[in-house]
Amino acid sequence: IPRYNVELDCREEGKVNLPEIHVTSDARGDWMELREAKLLQIIREMFGGMENCLYLCKRILFDVSKNSSTAMTIIHSDESQNIEFKESWNDKYLQWICGFANAQGGRMFIGVNDKHEVVGVDNSKKLMEDIPNKVRDVLGIIVDVNLLDADGLDYIEVVVEAYPYPISYRGHYYQRSGATNQELKGAALDRFMLRRQGKTWDGVPVPYLTVDDLDNATFDLFRRYAKLSRRMEEADLQDDNKGLLEKLRLYEGSYLKRAAALLFHPDPEKYVTGAFVKIGFFREDADLVYQDEIHGNLFQQIHKLMDLLCTKYLKAVITYEGIQRIETFPMPREALREALLNACINKDYSDTSPIQIRVTDNMLQIVNGGVLPDGWTVDTLLSSHRSMPYNPDIANTFFRAGEV
Repeated sequence: IPRYNVELDCREEGKVNLPEIHVTSDARGDWMELREAKLLQIIREMFGGMENCLYLCKRILFDVSKNSSTAMTIIHSDESQNIEFKESWNDKYLQWICGFANAQGGRMFIGVNDKHEVVGVDNSKKLMEDIPNKVRDVLGIIVDVNLLDADGLDYIEVVVEAYPYPISYRGHYYQRSGATNQELKGAALDRFMLRRQGKTWDGVPVPYLTVDDLDNATFDLFRRYAKLSRRMEEADLQDDNKGLLEKLRLYEGSYLKRAAALLFHPDPEKYVTGAFVKIGFFREDADLVYQDEIHGNLFQQIHKLMDLLCTKYLKAVITYEGIQRIETFPMPREALREALLNACINKDYSDTSPIQIRVTDNMLQIVNGGVLPDGWTVDTLLSSHRSMPYNPDIANTFFRAGEV
């Protein structure tokens, strides 16, 4: 069929008597049905003795070429974030397809072992029908299923696109991570669902929290800082507390967000477990000498932390210029303040453990639970990159106050 630029293998394909040609939809839309019907008609007219027309049509629809060099190149690479090999098909592998759809997409090869050898599948024609139907019925998504050939052995490639909304397998959610498929539970599932909905942890509304529950002294402090930073209009700063929170976009409908509780409530731990900081001073042999806990909202925590670290935990070198005493800390105050702000702004507060600061004679270490943005690595973090705060509503409020 020159105009379609395809070659048909005229081997016997397990002959099936088809007195009539029945076109079945595989959920690709009406245009795919029309295309399949046309190809079936052409094949039957040109190859009257070729009985299994539907099988041949599938091979054209998926644009499969024998001994695909692209597929073989992929097969000879290791299993990774986007590649999985299976010797045979099992319905539980729908979990792997679910994991690809919830991550960056990927390819699964059926009939290829872990040694990257094509071992083939015996029921390729049936799998070509079963796999896309099961994926559609169980996961509710569409995948490309391609029949490939290597040295006379049929194997199957399942191509999964990344989906922008959550995909579940029988009520469970899976996500590809490296070369493994992981079920998402607890805080990890919460993060995943929020991301897929275009929301962030600090933007979730909090029932029963009202503006009257918040701390007026912290509002006054914010107004003073924001006025100095000139990052808000004077009229907005003169508005009442409710109006100011609306300008800071700390409302979700009629509900205050989690960010408002962390930033302005006198006791945010009432709503967020672990929203405090622990500091400890340790000797070289790891013995704890003394410790403190810092509570309150985030504005209060930052200022208490700076004062406590500089007066109790960090040893300053004392020099004199004339009669003036000068204290030089082991790190610039500006760098310390920036590190503390980053820890408070980017903490994953669904992790119930507090921010922990460990101080020794020659080191200060800040540990806070969190995750990198999707697709980021440590190299991304250490190179030039755009700002992507984990809690953007909290970050925006600190920015308006001139703190970052």
